Amino acid sequence: MTAIQKIGVIGAGQMGNGIAHVCAASGFDIILLDISDEALKKGLGVIDKNLSRAVSKGKLTEADKAATLSRIKPTTAYADFSDSDLVIEAATEDEKIKRAIFNQLCPVLKPEAHIASNTSSLSITRLGAATDRPAKFMGMHFMNPVPVMQLVELIRGIATSEETFSLVRDMTLKLKKQPVSAEDFPAFIVNRILLPMINEAVYTLYEGVGSVTCIDTAMKLGANHPMGPLELADFIGLDTCLAVMQVLHDGLADTKYRPCPLLVKYVEAGWLGRKTGRGFYDYTGETPVPTR
Repeated sequence: MTAIQKIGVIGAGQMGNGIAHVCAASGFDIILLDISDEALKKGLGVIDKNLSRAVSKGKLTEADKAATLSRIKPTTAYADFSDSDLVIEAATEDEKIKRAIFNQLCPVLKPEAHIASNTSSLSITRLGAATDRPAKFMGMHFMNPVPVMQLVELIRGIATSEETFSLVRDMTLKLKKQPVSAEDFPAFIVNRILLPMINEAVYTLYEGVGSVTCIDTAMKLGANHPMGPLELADFIGLDTCLAVMQVLHDGLADTKYRPCPLLVKYVEAGWLGRKTGRGFYDYTGETPVPTR
């Protein structure tokens, strides 16, 4: 069993750039892929900014920052994954998009390479079956923001080998992250609990029980949450929240997971939270302002 040394990351967005950051900071060589040079430049800019913040706080030296950045090679070509030991897919939470990615990825990989998906809710068994190596495929769900959050959910599909799980678990520990094993059920552990709570908070707003400010304040002060559920939904992305709730509703066939109609309307309107400047809060000014 050869240890993982070279890692590919697909997607330079919020999750992908965070995964590339922590892997490079832990000494792994990284190939970071996205569909355009512009997306890669934006993702690398976020990594640079986060590393600079760590330097300003005395947690890193300038030499550490430079070494981390030097380990990340940006690319738009899948062929650059040819010598990767592990490729982590961190694309949007859409099964069709992920399947299309695997169709391009698998032909260029060496036979012994492993694949992990950062999906937060989709079936690992089904995704693995869409590749040419289901025994070498598993879920590796990082939490957001990746450089800060310590947890990684590790999920086996029905075909995932013990060798694959052990390799990825060992690599996770080298990242100084805490792995937990989750079974391949819709949304796994964290989002199975978290997203229904957020969805219920949206229902609470939808039904007029409380305003955005009152709901978030109540949960921060009444349940000691560091961030209110509607603020958290905006941070995650309302499209992602809706996608996870749809997976739960479809996969478990229980009406308690029905997405709130208000959440659906916001996504239809393109009000996806922080990344679009508007969700349950308006982010266009100096400070976020509740929209309801």
